[in-house]
Amino acid sequence: MRRSLCAFVCALLLAPATPADAAPPAAAYVIRPGDTLTSISRRYDVRVTDLRRWNSLPRGEPLRVDGLLRLTAPEQPLPEWSTRVLTVTAAEANGDPAKECPVPATDLRKIWVRYLGFDGNAHDGYVIMHYTLAEGVQRAFGRLYEWRFPIMAMQPMVVEDKSVLTSGYECRFVAGTTRWSQHSYGLAIDINPRQNPMIRGDYLDPPNSRTWLAREHYWPGMMHEDGAVPAFTAEGFYWGGKWKTLLDYMHFSTNDR
Repeated sequence: MRRSLCAFVCALLLAPATPADAAPPAAAYVIRPGDTLTSISRRYDVRVTDLRRWNSLPRGEPLRVDGLLRLTAPEQPLPEWSTRVLTVTAAEANGDPAKECPVPATDLRKIWVRYLGFDGNAHDGYVIMHYTLAEGVQRAFGRLYEWRFPIMAMQPMVVEDKSVLTSGYECRFVAGTTRWSQHSYGLAIDINPRQNPMIRGDYLDPPNSRTWLAREHYWPGMMHEDGAVPAFTAEGFYWGGKWKTLLDYMHFSTNDR
């Protein structure tokens, strides 16, 4: 039976870092620096050949830090990655014309991508970005899928808490200012906000994400410079996790703002 999202995530977060014979069965493992298939197979008492088959890993393919490695057989292999780009209507872009957003809908694109969910299965979702970034964003998400990096939620998934959504374009000001955010131009994207929060002094966004400020950990959906971050920086994006006056681990933009 397919695990629920909660059950799968709980298994990932609560599985203790102890030898396999002392730990309860784990559903998956987040790859850390220095890991190899051999070391993981010994730790969890599974065969390397099974790990390769369950995760569709070609022989010789290196493990990618931040990737989610299955430790049990899936119901079915992950399907091939897919993507498509569509135009955006004015209603999808702005909703409220009174906002006078800085980019017309004709300059935006809805980028559909296949992604690995926290439940270990493939899902299809989209982000809206400026048309000039469509191909680079597609390549970035293609890398994340290949690296088995999990995305918690993307539209059109319906969620009560929007702080879990990976998203791009949003017509809004920078918090606490009347200056347009880079998201308002379709030039920025936030990946897994809950697991990659923004912190500025005492201000934390999302406010329920303090646990994930412990960046020395490698938990599902967290992005590290030696892991999933290069999926976007290789396409010319700058990462907010390297800023000085604040740290925005979810944020990637084309102009480092």
